[in-house]
Amino acid sequence: MNTQAAQINFDEYRNKTLAEIVTDNYHTSAVFDKYNLDFCCKGNKSFEKACNEKGLELNTVFAELERVYNVGASKDHNYDEWELDFLIEYIINNHHKYVSKMIPVIAEHCNKVVAAHGNDHPEMNKIAEIFPVIYKDLKQHMLKEEQILFPFIIQVVNAKKNNSETERPYFGSVQNPIRMMEAEHEHAGNGFQDIKHLSNNYSVPEDGCETCAVLYKELKEFEEDLHKHIHLENNILFPKAIELENEML
Repeated sequence: MNTQAAQINFDEYRNKTLAEIVTDNYHTSAVFDKYNLDFCCKGNKSFEKACNEKGLELNTVFAELERVYNVGASKDHNYDEWELDFLIEYIINNHHKYVSKMIPVIAEHCNKVVAAHGNDHPEMNKIAEIFPVIYKDLKQHMLKEEQILFPFIIQVVNAKKNNSETERPYFGSVQNPIRMMEAEHEHAGNGFQDIKHLSNNYSVPEDGCETCAVLYKELKEFEEDLHKHIHLENNILFPKAIELENEML
């Protein structure tokens, strides 16, 4: 039986975009996260170009991708094959709810860590300044998606399923709110890049308390979830929504 690993061709992969690679097998995202390759907000770059810009050895990163296919050949979810209304439900239930749940938890831990270590670690003060900006923007962002963008996409999906007509939205085209959502995704991603840098890749200082260790773990997990969240929207949901609108309107 052929495995997915046998299907990976180096010459083909060097020209694939990061988004295409992760869409094909989400397990590869762990490799890109390790090398700080942005597959969500800047996923339209080719694998070769992204590695060259970071000064990474292409063969080294490719070898790790091959191991991912060997070890995790079976995909837990093939998001690219899901119906858009089901994908939206998944995003809301698994990512929007996660963000809403973790925001107050992380905010409280930020305050405690600043109180305990802010004088000796100014970087923690900056992290505590950046995170509230990110979470306030994300709360508004998710509200716009759930009340405006997602309902329209579902409306068009249902129109296709029922072979019925649908009206053009008041915002003209789905591409308009999508452009706004993508810009907000990039803003949130940049904020977490700053947090990652300030925390030295979420490394707890030697004098860090237990709350600091918990906070850095939570921030790392939040960023990883955000990467997947943005990937599902930027690289799968949004392009397919634009394609569907062009077909139906």
